[in-house]
Amino acid sequence: MLSTLWFYLKTRFMLDEEGQGMVEYGLILALVALLAIGALSALGGGLDTILTNVKNALFDNTPAGS
Repeated sequence: MLSTLWFYLKTRFMLDEEGQGMVEYGLILALVALLAIGALSALGGGLDTILTNVKNALFDNTPAGS
């Protein structure tokens, strides 16, 4: 009985790799999110100025009827 339980536990927990792919994808997604947040934080002021200039250029050039 004990050997059967040990065999079950060994095959169930030591050789189980079903969730490994999802964990890897989750880690990659977390790393990409951290890099994106870091990049946006570093470019924050300059990016805000650029987007404001784009917005102003778009709204200044719209036809009067729109």
